[in-house]
Amino acid sequence: MRNLLYVLLISMVPFIEIRGSVPVGAALGLSFPKCFIVSVIGNMLPVPFILLFIKKILAWMKKVPKLEKIAVWVEAHGAKRSDKVTRYATLGLALFVGIPLPGTGAWTGSLIASLLDMKFGYAIVSVFCGVLLAGFIMSGISYGFLGFLSFLS
Repeated sequence: MRNLLYVLLISMVPFIEIRGSVPVGAALGLSFPKCFIVSVIGNMLPVPFILLFIKKILAWMKKVPKLEKIAVWVEAHGAKRSDKVTRYATLGLALFVGIPLPGTGAWTGSLIASLLDMKFGYAIVSVFCGVLLAGFIMSGISYGFLGFLSFLS
């Protein structure tokens, strides 16, 4: 139970997310299904809050002198990556979130969706599909592609 909690918490951490939680779960000896499900749930938990509140939080942070630079950096980080999403909209967002590379993931994808004023429903579905894709990719790497494929059959 403790290992599942570790995986859940790791999957919620920005920039680590499912890219870190699945390998940790595999290293801790968790079965693929348990690790995958807990990682997806943990990675998705912050998404609705980011989509709904990040603009308000960033606006507030800009009013606080010690937080202003962080808010500007977060907006710039999202804006810099948004061109990859803008062209293909919801599919672009899902692919952006789903390719497990540094700087991508549910947190950044949700930030981009918010900055682009994507509709909440489209954004949630796109991020969820991306998290599933990243989870399958990381599971294939962490559990070995043959072991991963044998589970699917």
